[in-house]
Amino acid sequence: MRHARRYRLGAVALLALALVAGCTERKERVLFDGNYYPGKARGEREDRRDFTATVRRAGRGIEGAQKAVVHEATRYCIESFGTSEIAWSGVAEGQEGPAYARSGDRLSVSGRCIIWK
Repeated sequence: MRHARRYRLGAVALLALALVAGCTERKERVLFDGNYYPGKARGEREDRRDFTATVRRAGRGIEGAQKAVVHEATRYCIESFGTSEIAWSGVAEGQEGPAYARSGDRLSVSGRCIIWK
């Protein structure tokens, strides 16, 4: 019986901690055109300067999703290499900005973080 009480108390404490963590995360969300687009960026194994950034829920607004995925890419380069300079992949000559790839409700960009020496 004593163990059951400790178990319940521990479960309640974990639940409270999860709720607090969830609230903090929500406050830190960045909105684009009034919407939140969950995103992530991953570096390639061979060279982490090469990356792909992706956001979900692109159906909420393509312009907001484009801004969000560029934000995610820039954040990746800044946090990983201390630079916001990006050479976008798949961009035709004379074109500016990233080449967006859409798959279902996801929007992606690829690029390389530029490190000046």
